[in-house]
Amino acid sequence: MTADVWLPIPPEDIEGLPAGPNYRFWDGAEDFPADPAECAYYVVPYMKPLDVVLRPMPHLSSVQVVQTLSAGVDNVLPGLKDLPDGVRLCNARGVHEASTAELTLALILASLRGIPDFVRAQDKGEWRGGFRPALADKNVLVVGYGSIGAAIEDRLVPFEVARVVRVARSARTTERGPVHPLTDLPALLPDADVVVLSTPLTDATRHLADADFLARMKDGALLVNVARGPVVDTKALLAELETGRLTAALDVTDPEPLPAGHPLWQAPGVLISPHVGGPTSAFRPRAERLLVDQLNRFVNREPLRNVILTTGA
Repeated sequence: MTADVWLPIPPEDIEGLPAGPNYRFWDGAEDFPADPAECAYYVVPYMKPLDVVLRPMPHLSSVQVVQTLSAGVDNVLPGLKDLPDGVRLCNARGVHEASTAELTLALILASLRGIPDFVRAQDKGEWRGGFRPALADKNVLVVGYGSIGAAIEDRLVPFEVARVVRVARSARTTERGPVHPLTDLPALLPDADVVVLSTPLTDATRHLADADFLARMKDGALLVNVARGPVVDTKALLAELETGRLTAALDVTDPEPLPAGHPLWQAPGVLISPHVGGPTSAFRPRAERLLVDQLNRFVNREPLRNVILTTGA
């Protein structure tokens, strides 16, 4: 059977792809580019709806690798049950760190310094001064200390934060200091001025930021979510925002896209960006480098990078 590679980027635009496979361009169009049963390497279309991403998966009877171009893999997990055993699922570690960390800092600074208020005042031709919180001297808690969490810390340090506290699924030590396990969160939340969520969406992190989590945050603290919308309990967050006790900056929401008329749009103290942490000018060159490296490894039967799991294992 002929081995096909399905790419969401036109293969002629990618320099360095290895010879051998038949490259098929598919970015979620209604018609498949070829028989899915002949696809050996499926690169998931980026930022496409769940139904689009999952549509070919029941037909991928010969697939060996499913490659996302996102850091998270939650969008393809429902389709894994339709795949044969032995399929490697790989994520896009190394692609989104710079862009997501950049947006995280932008959201923190915009929220603390009141940039949305300045924009609204400018629209009205009004001069509104006053004192605002600075990021300098703040304690920042990063929940989800993988490669993106580390990139966020890289960008926090020059802003003279008082302390960065790191949290991940399990405890470990890094060059910068300890990483606390999730079980330490109740003790760590009350000291944080800014809480950044950059964790993958899993059963363990769904509604991680629930009513109890939010209640433990200090008065006036800022919650920043650049992870996935369901990591936060939206109803519980709305209750805190309505009191004015907390503020929030959200690049992801639950539901998403956030529908018109949803109370989050009008909640006080919230800044919302439409899931734009990854899609920047930095995405394409990094995504192409990852695909070239992975496909050369695949063709040469070398170990792949970023393997999250193997079906049936």
